[in-house]
Amino acid sequence: MKRSDDHDRRAGFEALYRAHVDTVRRYCARRAREDMVEDAVAETFTILWRRLDAAPDDPRLWLLGVARRVLANQARAARRRQFLRARLAQQPERLEGPAGEGATEGIVAAVRALGKRDAEALMLVHWDGLSPAEAAIVAGCSPVAMRSRLHRARRRLMAALCEPGIVDTEEEIRCERAG
Repeated sequence: MKRSDDHDRRAGFEALYRAHVDTVRRYCARRAREDMVEDAVAETFTILWRRLDAAPDDPRLWLLGVARRVLANQARAARRRQFLRARLAQQPERLEGPAGEGATEGIVAAVRALGKRDAEALMLVHWDGLSPAEAAIVAGCSPVAMRSRLHRARRRLMAALCEPGIVDTEEEIRCERAG
């Protein structure tokens, strides 16, 4: 019995697909870039398959509405990818100090030498510009834990930076004053 139901469902879907695929494809082609059309059509019919029981008897308008929402989702995703690409293009490919803040190789080396949690806390707050509360969300811990991590990480970083030969002369003078 179940096999017959599956076969009937598949046959019904295939009939709807054959009847409406060209309409949906033309609709998408008028509203999207050429490289997005087939994905939009496929997603539209995937939704039809999942919601076949909820589709109206004449699903043409319903399918076009689904296609409209699929295209809107694709456009939003494309904008997010474009924004992310632009943001990544501004980021260094490897751990480096923030641009324009005069970070030296010694600072970068000292951050690299820290433990993973310490380095993450410092980078989220100082490199990525997040507040400790925001960094806590990203790191998956409480704001109190992040403030504690940040405090310890700063102490460890300062200790590492104050080791002779790690940083340039100007920073060593600051360490001597702090020490």
